[in-house]
Formats: sequence, C-alpha cells, structure tokens
Amino acid sequence: MRVLHIGKFYPPFAGGIEHFLADLLPALNRQGVIAAALVHDEQPRRGGQQPLPGDHPPVYRAPCYGRLLYAPVSPAFPFWLNRVIREFQPDLLHLHLPNTSAFWAWMVPAARRLPWVVHWHADVVASAIDRRMALAYRLYRPFEQRLLAASQAIIATSPPYLEASAALAPWRARCHIVPLGLDPARIADPGPAARERAEAGWGRTSAFRILAIGRLTYYKGHDILIRAAAALPDTRVLIVGTGEHRDRLAALIQSLNLNGRVHLPGFQPEADLNALLACCDVLCLPSLERTEAFGLVLLEAMRFGKPVVVSDIPGSGPGWVVSQADHGVPVPPGDP
Repeated sequence: MRVLHIGKFYPPFAGGIEHFLADLLPALNRQGVIAAALVHDEQPRRGGQQPLPGDHPPVYRAPCYGRLLYAPVSPAFPFWLNRVIREFQPDLLHLHLPNTSAFWAWMVPAARRLPWVVHWHADVVASAIDRRMALAYRLYRPFEQRLLAASQAIIATSPPYLEASAALAPWRARCHIVPLGLDPARIADPGPAARERAEAGWGRTSAFRILAIGRLTYYKGHDILIRAAAALPDTRVLIVGTGEHRDRLAALIQSLNLNGRVHLPGFQPEADLNALLACCDVLCLPSLERTEAFGLVLLEAMRFGKPVVVSDIPGSGPGWVVSQADHGVPVPPGDP
C-alpha cells in the first residue's frame, strides 16, 4: 500500500506533530507501507522534494507565504497536491488535522478519487485566550465537517479527547483511538559534547532544574510557569522554543526579577534538546487549553526517565498520558 500524508510542516521545523510524522513515515516503511508526505516549506521561494538522509521516505514541500491565525498560507498547495499524487501514485490519503491546506483535497479531482483517513491531532479550540480563534472556527468548521464526512476512518489520540470533542461527535462510529508514539532511537542518549553544552545551558547549577519545551504561543501557559518560578527560589527554569510570545515572556521574566533563574534559550537542535532533557530534574507542560491535545514531549521526557508535571486540562490528553504511564503529576491548569 502507498500512503500520502498531508501535514503542516516537517523537521527541521520543531513541533510535536512534526516529530511524530517524521517518526511515523520510516516506521510505516519498515512495516511494508510505502509512505510519503506533502507539507509546507517555511521558505516561500522554495518547494519541491528536498533530500533527506539515508533511505528516508520522500517529503515534498509546498511554498508557504506566512501564516494567518497560525494556519500556513500556501496558494500553490492544490497544485502541489495534484503533482505529488500524480508522481507518488498513493492508494490512500492520510490527512493530519488541524490544517487548512488539507481542505484542498476537496478541490483536487485526483484527491477526491482516493479514500481518506483523518488523523485528529486537536480540535480548533474557540480560545478564551485568543478570541480571534472563535470567529475563525465559524469559517473553518463547515470545511472541517465536510472533510470528516468524506473520510473512511478518523484517528483520535486519547479517550478523553474523543469524548470531549464536539467536532468529532457526529462521527464517533468511524473514530479509532491510537495514542501517539515515537521512535526511541531518535531520543538518543546525548554524547559528551552535547551534555557539556547542556550543563552550560543550565549554568552548571545544583539548583532544581525545570525544563519546558514547546512553541512560545498563547495556549502553552509558559507565563504560569514563570510566575511559579518566582515562588520557588532554589530552581532554574529553561523554556525552550520559539514563537510570537517570546518578547512578552521575556518582559515578564524581567518584571519579576527572574533573569538569573529563568531563561529562554530559543530553538535547540535535537541533540542539544535531548541533552537538556537528560540533565533536567523535571519536565513541565503548563498548557492551558485543549489545543494541547496529547503532549508528545511527555513521552520524550519519559524516555530519559524524567518525571513530568502537566496541566490536567479537562477533556484533553496530557493528564491521561501521565495517568497511563504513572510517571508524573497532573495539576489544575492555570494555577502557579
């Protein structure tokens, strides 16, 4: 069987869904499923099938001209979808949602002729934090529901998320729960050089080390972690990632006089990220809304035997992940 995955981005873009997809494609190939992916390129002037190491499955990238409310803007995506279907000749489309570009499957005749599986990574949440999302979802929902109606099967990532999802409620009969996984070989034990860089990043401190990893965006709750750090004097906090809230978080750190204990080191290569995980005392996932649907980074921390503290968001997956693994503490969201 030949399966074409439609996603948002792909590594080196840093994100949980992106890392999951990069682990999934080779795993499918090892099981005899010939897989490929069509995603967005972060560079508008690029595009195409860019080489990846070894015998990695093909990844095609359509040019992207920025984002509108967190959604990639890629006018050429339908042309790329048609081209990749013609070149790769898939038997099945595997659509990873949320992703507005997946809606082009309705407009491309070659895509409409194929069966679809929808991988439901998260609802588009009508956010109480970013109220633009509520208006945007009114426009998004009809396309989303039409896509779900045409799907052959829907994959949800945890029981509580499926149970709480209003978007999936009409389609429960075709939903299947398959929790996310990762390739343990990717989460490799760091070498001496990476450990040395991690120790430098932690300031070679003996203080309790709290690590958070994720996009610096509205629903991640990093401001809650920073405020909690103010009440925990013998701690050092690293919040790894990039995003539109970086300046806001930096200003909060400054206002609370935490510059010596809370740091925003930005993007980190995977080897350095693994080393930071290996050298921390605990991983914290302080997200506030159901946009945080699973928390793949929790599995990455557990790979190193690290305990995790997660926001137990009602109707979402992170608290369930921790309870299933019995390897952490769920806490009420939004409470420093």
